[in-house]
Amino acid sequence: YAIERVRETVRQRFRDALPDAPYGGVLVALAVGDQRSIPPDLWKTFARTGISHLVAISGMHVTMVAALFAALTGWGWRRTPALALRWPAQQAAVVAGFAAALAYCLLAGWGVPAQRTLYMLGCVALALVLRLETAPSRVLALALMVVLVLDPWAVTAAGFWLSFGAVALLFLVGSGRVGREGRLLAAIRTQWAVTLGLIPALLVLFNQFSLVSPLANAIAIPLVSFLVTPLALLFAVFPAQMFADLAHAAFALTMLPVQWLGDLPWAAWHQAAPPPELAAVATLGCLWALLPRGTPARWVGLATLLPLVLWTPPRPPAGEARVTVLDVGQGLAVHVQTAAHDLIYDTGPAFSADANSGERILLPYLRAVGVRRLHALVVTHQDNDHAGGAEAVLEGIAVDRVRSSLPENHPVRLIAGPRDVPCTAGQAWEWDGVRFTMLHPEAGSAATRSNDLACVLRVEAAGRRLLLTSDIEAASEASLLHRAADALPSDVLVAPHHGSRTSSTPAFIAAAAPRWVIFPVGYRNRFRHPNPEVWARWSATGAGLLRTDAAGAVHFSLGAADPQPEGERTRHPRYWHGQ
Repeated sequence: YAIERVRETVRQRFRDALPDAPYGGVLVALAVGDQRSIPPDLWKTFARTGISHLVAISGMHVTMVAALFAALTGWGWRRTPALALRWPAQQAAVVAGFAAALAYCLLAGWGVPAQRTLYMLGCVALALVLRLETAPSRVLALALMVVLVLDPWAVTAAGFWLSFGAVALLFLVGSGRVGREGRLLAAIRTQWAVTLGLIPALLVLFNQFSLVSPLANAIAIPLVSFLVTPLALLFAVFPAQMFADLAHAAFALTMLPVQWLGDLPWAAWHQAAPPPELAAVATLGCLWALLPRGTPARWVGLATLLPLVLWTPPRPPAGEARVTVLDVGQGLAVHVQTAAHDLIYDTGPAFSADANSGERILLPYLRAVGVRRLHALVVTHQDNDHAGGAEAVLEGIAVDRVRSSLPENHPVRLIAGPRDVPCTAGQAWEWDGVRFTMLHPEAGSAATRSNDLACVLRVEAAGRRLLLTSDIEAASEASLLHRAADALPSDVLVAPHHGSRTSSTPAFIAAAAPRWVIFPVGYRNRFRHPNPEVWARWSATGAGLLRTDAAGAVHFSLGAADPQPEGERTRHPRYWHGQ
């Protein structure tokens, strides 16, 4: 509680001192590790330039604080004879430095990179106090052991792999060297090692790596580490307006070239998530390429990167569709992929002003499966749980066509512009032997409720049918039964309105008669979807029932064979799923 009060005090100081400053949130992150203060658009720039670790509490900042307190303690200890005679100044300095690092890590949120640095500093301090010799590799190994003993799930955090991996690479290129080299050459070599060695990890974790990071880091590392961060920390301790203004001006200066680099169209390499075996081979190849000069055939290590960066995931054959009903919580998002085309049906909810399913789930998913362009985006109606992520999708990936039943002044339609087409019953198109047909709403419908205007889409491949029903309710179901009853029979159906009691009437269930029903629902959602009576109705038909809150994302193929929907948790089980 006391730590959080300190963090809130620091946040408020920056808000009061820099109320309209665009980089005030970055300074808060540098001071106390509160990354929530950084606007999402800045995070995108940081990711494209590879300097995201600098705007969080990194190991360098912890070490800098520890070194400062150690130097001050040593300076004062040597000038106090009573203290110097009782305990060596060097040992007192390292203990003080470790204590300062511990306090700073607690204040900064106790992230894995900060923990790693703290434990390494602790190993060094203990070795000096006990007068023991140690080696950098042993210090790193001990820090790794402590992190995993205290938090075995740390391996699920990207910062764990990047932090320990980067330090291990620095030790690799910095050890076993003979002769002396200049600081500039050493800096270039270490930057090359970290850039090259982390490419496989970045592709696995984020499906991208920065092509401009060496240059961006060459600009940002010295300015942020030795100018911006000290000024931000000074303001956090001594709230003089001068420190806040200088820190903001210094960071604004830093961002001028960084923003320019981040805006380059080729600033980052994006691709699908590679298979583990390709990543493992490429990692070994990068390590081989970073071995000292004289190691035979180091170029072979660089060659192992080619299969990694050129790999693309297989797509379904012509006449077949691959479908994924994503787990977006209480909402809906479906990806339909054919041999050469991709369609997204709804985009899940917006969680807050700065977070939505499009940014957090859909765009990362599309990058991971190798989709760089959407040929159609269907936003069925304006409810938040279906349209909340649409703006982020339109801004984050190229979209050829938007089909929706949104009001004319809706932001999604304004962004889409001439690409927007209202969805109406009778629209149909064919991609790669897969037929798409819009069944609802009718042209000129007088319905006023957004649910009654929801776009209903049928997908047909090799005689197998998928029916996507969005949030239609009893009135819309009756309209479909009247106008298009013969189009309703399906092999797989996404339950209307998440299984609400206002939908899935007995007549509609009998007409659709699906083999599988998928309920897109959020875990313990406040609407208690699916309704028990509706679940019982569908279950009585003998259809297989799946719900995304229990199964995760649901995958299946629509083609010649019977579709067999399978949950992500079944495909990739984890031991905690059964808890």
